[in-house]
Amino acid sequence: MLNNLSLEEVIALKLELSSKTVGGYLYGLPLWDTLPLIIKDAVLKYGVSATRTQSEAARFLGLNKDRLYKLVKKFDIHSFFEEKD
Repeated sequence: MLNNLSLEEVIALKLELSSKTVGGYLYGLPLWDTLPLIIKDAVLKYGVSATRTQSEAARFLGLNKDRLYKLVKKFDIHSFFEEKD
């Protein structure tokens, strides 16, 4: 069923579900202004997870290895992939 949704619909659904968890209110969160960072974070996580090495991830994302390393550190994506107890 998820495969039939567009990316925009998945994002809208996720926002709706997040809103319900906090009582229906996402007011006060600067969603519009933080969208570029949210998108970059998501694409970076996908690029790293879809490739086998950081060099491959850098090529996939159109970055050099130094830039990728800085972004991985800035967005702290390794903690996203760590298993939690």
